[in-house]
Amino acid sequence: MRKIPVYTHPAAGWPALISSTRKLMDYQTFLRGSVSVFKSNQPQGGFDCPGCAWPDHKSHKMLDVCENGIKVLASETMTTKADAKFFLDHTVTELQKWSGYELEHIGRLSEPVYYDATQDRYIAISWQAAYEHVAEQLGQLDSPDEALFYTSGRVTNEPAFLFQLFVRCFGTNNLPDCSNMCHEPTSVMLGKQLGIGKATVKLEDFEQAKLILMFGQNPATNHPRMLEMLAHSHEQGCRIISINPMREQGLSKFRNPQKPTHMAAGQSDDMVDEVVQIQIGGDAALLTGLAKWLIENHKINTDFITTHTSGFEPLKQWLTEQSWADIQLGCGISQAEIINLAKLVADSPATICTWGMGITQHVQGDDNVAMITNLLLLMGMIGIDGAGASPVRGHSNVQGDRTMGIHERPKQSLLDSLERVFGHPMPQDNGLDVVAGAKAMIQGDIKAFFSMGGNYSVAAPDSNNIQQALTKNKLNVFVGTKLNETMLYPGENNLILPCVGRTEHLVTAKGEQFATIEDSMCQIVPTQGSLKPISNTLKSEAQIVADIATQMFGSDSSIPWQAMGEDFDLIRDYIAQAIDGFENFNVRIRESERGFHLYHAARHRVWNTDSGKAQFEVPKYPITYVAGQMAEKTSAFKVDAQNTDDSQHSSQKVWQLTSVRSHDQFNTMIFGYQDRYRQTNRRDVLFMHPDEMTRLGWQKGDSIMVSRQDSHGEQRTLGPLVLTDMDIAANAVATYYPECNDLFDLDTHAPDSHIPAYKSVTVVLERVNAGELEASA
Repeated sequence: MRKIPVYTHPAAGWPALISSTRKLMDYQTFLRGSVSVFKSNQPQGGFDCPGCAWPDHKSHKMLDVCENGIKVLASETMTTKADAKFFLDHTVTELQKWSGYELEHIGRLSEPVYYDATQDRYIAISWQAAYEHVAEQLGQLDSPDEALFYTSGRVTNEPAFLFQLFVRCFGTNNLPDCSNMCHEPTSVMLGKQLGIGKATVKLEDFEQAKLILMFGQNPATNHPRMLEMLAHSHEQGCRIISINPMREQGLSKFRNPQKPTHMAAGQSDDMVDEVVQIQIGGDAALLTGLAKWLIENHKINTDFITTHTSGFEPLKQWLTEQSWADIQLGCGISQAEIINLAKLVADSPATICTWGMGITQHVQGDDNVAMITNLLLLMGMIGIDGAGASPVRGHSNVQGDRTMGIHERPKQSLLDSLERVFGHPMPQDNGLDVVAGAKAMIQGDIKAFFSMGGNYSVAAPDSNNIQQALTKNKLNVFVGTKLNETMLYPGENNLILPCVGRTEHLVTAKGEQFATIEDSMCQIVPTQGSLKPISNTLKSEAQIVADIATQMFGSDSSIPWQAMGEDFDLIRDYIAQAIDGFENFNVRIRESERGFHLYHAARHRVWNTDSGKAQFEVPKYPITYVAGQMAEKTSAFKVDAQNTDDSQHSSQKVWQLTSVRSHDQFNTMIFGYQDRYRQTNRRDVLFMHPDEMTRLGWQKGDSIMVSRQDSHGEQRTLGPLVLTDMDIAANAVATYYPECNDLFDLDTHAPDSHIPAYKSVTVVLERVNAGELEASA
């Protein structure tokens, strides 16, 4: 396949600055937004940017924010309001027809509103009436397990701790969060293999690494602040390999806005040395080839394996049974190329493996993470400087929320600790995750849905069915800063409760408050907004939770809900008693401008696993799983074609599809339509390599329908999409998330982590002409 650079300029640089400035203007928040930009990720009186979870460098910078972060800040700092007047002017039925982009730009939620079915509108409601309504409806449920409490990673540690405490005092562990849809295989498999489901590296390790293997990542779009560290690592002599079905143009060169000479002279830093374009879903097969060669050629760290690990022999036996023919079929890479990469691993004294959702969001996502961890264990790359596991999280505090207890499958030690500290019995049964919760809601077993941030129905698979299920609930409650699609499918009772944003100054009866977050490398840092809230009626998330808890449990509750809602220091005192690693929380968070690092046992080669050692894991799926799926669908397609008019099928073919995010979005938030690195300004596109177009007799601009049979044999379709070019592997196509989510069903997921397979499903493509489109319409 030819290399086809779509975007030939360096990442960041002047285009990023220009785009950021335009976005501030687009949101009509240039002055207010600019103030927030200079406060973003600052150590004194600053706030942690909600744009991603990449750690702050210890050295101070006057400006420490990326293009993506500025877009997120522009979204939050806009002064246009989605207030009661706005809702009076628009029915919910009308708003359901608006795009995500249009909803994103209507303004900040500024007062509590309640859905009036007779008017089909949201109308203003007082905070007290809203609390009474929530408490009344939750109290009428036959069981606490009929309610689902969802959390987004934008929620900071203090309100997250308060929220999980409220939910468990209510009586359920139904606490799904966005981790279920992004890095759940990371949490599950690292927890199983190393004893803790988090990164084993610190940011400083990137300065000492000699080899960085990047799996399934596109930092230039999703976490641009990582680019600076990659460029710095490369400058220090580190070799960087990107393993991805797509050749991401934003990873080739980086023009650092922090270097005025680079900006003025048009200079840039190199980053990635090589791109290994595997097949979609081929990561475990490639890693199998690496591990097989390293073992068979005695290039592994036998001392580390003997001293610190368990399960080596079963893995070795399994690797011996894997043929090179299957390995090549599974990943689409030749044996010679795999061996060359294995030699780089063998020669490196310090290797970091870093990955994003291109690794996790597969049916075999658990296997992918297991094989990355196996590779690191084979080489003894856990617990030494410049090496380790580095999963890169998306939302800024998605990891912190888990640490605070937002988890549908809590450890017994957490439940025991909460009971000890608060003297209240905690529910013992596991709760529902995103997938199980959505299925239960569709089946009518969930009667109430409570969301702390996020856009649940659009982020999850099977969006349409979830939205219809929401309309049948007795109660839906949404705490957030912006209106989104999920809020527009009201049940019998529906409330939107607006909260203070990350950039805004929070003052309570106890004075100024600051919160904390945990970044993707276990650093706990303070965050404090400085802007005046856009409305005097806004409340903090912690205060909203405390008020509802007080309404439900009474003011004489033994748990001081109101005191905690007003005093984040008090919340931190309770966290220090209940959560391991947070002893003397209030003292430690004030001792350093950049907070403190949570103790990570595996980083010190202490293994809190069942065996007491680091654990090798044998994959559950065959390494040819994706190839087998495609072959099965192709065979069925050929049989079907023989029984019909062949001319109707001449332009069809079986492909593997992955979902991607554009350069102008953050999760489900659509800031605009420009995807600079992929050179397109629309979202209804299907990316394909031009060589593949030529083989099919197709061309750029053709209209394509995408279809697949889900796990229940039902046909799902998407399109028509406009065909456009991308440097992507053979037999692979890509389209934008979340628009493609109805292609994915809730039962196509990894077995242990239950993560939906957003990154790898087998589809059939059909080119259609204008006449066929008109007929179908």
